[in-house]
Amino acid sequence: MIRKPHVAGRFYPGDAAALVAELDAMLGLVGEKRERHTIVAMVPHAGYVFSGSLCGATLSRANLSETILMLGPNHTGLGTPMSLWSQGEWAFPGGSLAVDEELAGLLLDGVDSFEADTQAHATEHSLEVIVPFLHRLNPSTRIVPVAISDPDPNRLLDAGKQVAEVLKSLDKPVSMVVSSDMSHFISDEEARKRDALAVEAALTLDPAQLWNTVRTNDISMCGVLPMTLALSAAGELGAQNAELVGYTTSADASGDYGHVVGYAGIVVD
Repeated sequence: MIRKPHVAGRFYPGDAAALVAELDAMLGLVGEKRERHTIVAMVPHAGYVFSGSLCGATLSRANLSETILMLGPNHTGLGTPMSLWSQGEWAFPGGSLAVDEELAGLLLDGVDSFEADTQAHATEHSLEVIVPFLHRLNPSTRIVPVAISDPDPNRLLDAGKQVAEVLKSLDKPVSMVVSSDMSHFISDEEARKRDALAVEAALTLDPAQLWNTVRTNDISMCGVLPMTLALSAAGELGAQNAELVGYTTSADASGDYGHVVGYAGIVVD
């Protein structure tokens, strides 16, 4: 089962050589990787012209495992509330990453809310745009993509704990990569003010605090659901530190400070 690229040529180059050149320009922007194994890396998913440099810098800073559980928001509303792509590979111009089918099966068995589903992923961009980065960093990377639209915080927290139990049972490390943009379509000044609250909450490693902060302050962080789940799992997996690699808004690329989207890169270990 091959998941074909849907936003190649729009969010990122559709030509393989041009894509490699752009990825190489965006990766390695932070010097040394963190020493500890990365449990969670949160990266943005806009077009590369807007957020690719921050995505590359964050993934370069992370000390990722060869196996990645990818957790992203579901913008389309299609599919099941927690949709897991369980087999095959995800293609992009010039390559592909294989799905770790063994881990996918364990997660489907061990996490009550996860369901095998491809519909949620077919036209969703939030995980697709990250796949070329992961391949460029390590072509042997294997992934399990999950699209999340379930808004219930208790189900998210429970799913995170169950994910942790599955990952602890393995004889290999697994990193989670969460896809999320921050505030949408407000002024640059207001986005920075609101997003600082969400980032501060995420850095506490408290998933309930993040969820409550985003909801209470009307922060349109599209990946709050997968990040809440990931932080719940991270706590069970012994996460101790979180680093903000960077924050920016679309205004840096567009020059429009009246209507922006915010982007943050976070590494948890």
